[in-house]
Amino acid sequence: MQPQKQTKFIFVTGGVISALGKGISAAAIGTLLELRGLKITFMKLDPYINVDPGTMSPFQHGEVYVTDDGAETDMDLGHYERFTSAKMGKHNNCTTGRIYYTVITKERQGEYLGATIQVIPHITDEIKATIHKATQGVDLAIIEVGGTVGDIESLPFLEAIRQLRSEVGRDDAVNIHVTLVPYIKTAGEVKTKPTQHSVAAMRQIGIQPDILLCRSEVEINDDLKRKIALFCNVPASCVFTARDAESIYLIPKMLHEEGLDHKLTELLNIWSREPDLSAWNTIEERLAHPGGEVTIAIVGKYVGLTDSYKSLNEALKHAGLGNDVNVKLEFVDSEKLEESGDAALFLAGVDGVLVPGGFGVRGTEGKIQAIQYARENRIPFLGICLGMQLAIVEFARHCCDLKQAESTEFDRNTPHPVVALMEEQKSVKTKGATMRLGAYPCVLAEGSKARAIYGVPKISERHRHRYEVNNDFRGALQAGGLALCGTSPDGKLVEMIEIPDHPWFLGCQFHPEYKSRPIAPHPLFSSFVKASHERALSKPSDKE
Repeated sequence: MQPQKQTKFIFVTGGVISALGKGISAAAIGTLLELRGLKITFMKLDPYINVDPGTMSPFQHGEVYVTDDGAETDMDLGHYERFTSAKMGKHNNCTTGRIYYTVITKERQGEYLGATIQVIPHITDEIKATIHKATQGVDLAIIEVGGTVGDIESLPFLEAIRQLRSEVGRDDAVNIHVTLVPYIKTAGEVKTKPTQHSVAAMRQIGIQPDILLCRSEVEINDDLKRKIALFCNVPASCVFTARDAESIYLIPKMLHEEGLDHKLTELLNIWSREPDLSAWNTIEERLAHPGGEVTIAIVGKYVGLTDSYKSLNEALKHAGLGNDVNVKLEFVDSEKLEESGDAALFLAGVDGVLVPGGFGVRGTEGKIQAIQYARENRIPFLGICLGMQLAIVEFARHCCDLKQAESTEFDRNTPHPVVALMEEQKSVKTKGATMRLGAYPCVLAEGSKARAIYGVPKISERHRHRYEVNNDFRGALQAGGLALCGTSPDGKLVEMIEIPDHPWFLGCQFHPEYKSRPIAPHPLFSSFVKASHERALSKPSDKE
């Protein structure tokens, strides 16, 4: 299926090693081109056979990013939304598993009229059709291919973008290859050979990169750029440095100063204005010279891999930028806290405590101990999804005389199931995409802290969970002093809780981190960091 208008394409591939920052590079490029006045979108092509990352371990894949329409997607879609105004959805992330699932379904239904189904043309045609469907009605689509050139899994996607480039023409598509130019400290030299081999691998499959984005810890001088250009068959003006940065939010300006956005508009034959980077300049200034510092403890079980909480980490940084403070994150392993039985060992010096979402019983008692410590010591606390559910369990146990309060996720036979499985979830047998997913409305109680923070009576936030507050225990919780300050419009589901006589203690069933931006921090995180900073300022100084 052809797009309704001639969308231009930027294809972003990676070579040498993984984790070079293709997603951040794509997002930063999108920032610059959007600031030039273009309507843009993104797409991530992931070569794994899972239909989506929803059933994958955070240790393997990092966080699952949820869109408004309820898609469980790759974490790079979070970068795309954080850096630009583009809205991501189920069509903006495509996996090998989804492509094969679609093709096999069509074959079983007889849509191929008895043809022998092959990678070319059937799989590649489906990939191209999926790309066209996701990129209709925009000026420019940035398509990131996951994995590294040379991976067998990526070949169908690379072949599809090779074909697509040929079909739309050279003025309407550009290939950017992100590669590694390592600095060998013992030799004192920058080496270009990995990039040469990576581009050679691309050319073997029929793709000649138009632009090389060379990731390096040092600046790549003009002589090295000319050498890379000579051996990789690209003009020297199309070789750009992607130098390591102290913050990902410095990258748009760095790439602009390299001239990347100007070169892209030249190659794509686009007339556009110069980008206004004033908001990003403010971010740069605040990163370099923050007006204060707060320490936030994130208590979870995936702390060994911080990408498990990528959107959360970034939302806290955004809130720091909004409050002009540096947010120092301390990741606390909830299992170790549980084993010690002494939350003060881990939390005594922090200014705020955050318990994020998660699944499974492991480490939950440690999280509950952290919540109790924050509540009793009047430390600002934010509980998200499971964090809110465990805050209810903790409050029920210690403030409502429900000693055996528990979520039925962890104890089906508890006499006090203050958190229980949603009714429609009880018959669900499969795991993928069967939770309450995506954007749902929430009504905020008048006079509540939550209402004051948001400044509006009704909000919409993204969810990813199965369990809800058990309505049978609402009365007991409220009698103990817990305010159910946010509910679904029909009043049947509890979406937010708070403790009115605590300096700052809130929980939310949804994931506010998905909607935070560096230039527009989420109000919940901004208020949480502000309260934490006020606590930090109230502490006696070492001099005292």
